[in-house]
Amino acid sequence: MAFNAKKIFPIDTKARQAVGVSLPFSGKAVFNNTFLTKDAIRSNLINFFLTEPGERYENPTYGGGLRSFIFEQLTNENFDFLKEDISQKIASFFPSVAIGNIEVLDNPSRNEIIINIVYDVVDTGITDTIEIAFPN
Repeated sequence: MAFNAKKIFPIDTKARQAVGVSLPFSGKAVFNNTFLTKDAIRSNLINFFLTEPGERYENPTYGGGLRSFIFEQLTNENFDFLKEDISQKIASFFPSVAIGNIEVLDNPSRNEIIINIVYDVVDTGITDTIEIAFPN
């Protein structure tokens, strides 16, 4: 009888095998490795949203495109559009990531927008949150 079976990524069972690199690039040898799938997915999502579409030569549609909102007027309609845009892009580029909640906040005192994304990785039990702040 099966019940709530979770996928465990085989590479997560090998303690010293790196899965990817973490952000920011500030390690002793430029890169810090990630050793768990949870950390690699988190870094990949942050990298995706800090990349503008067209920056990657071989994949021109890759990127979150958040910088295009830097000079936009801060309104609830823009925030709703931003939430929908983020949801669609994650569904497109990260099909194994399910969005739990997206919160877009403005911080007028620092002139920035803060995006909090709570997500789950399907069938793994991995839940995490990322926060991205960028100037407006």
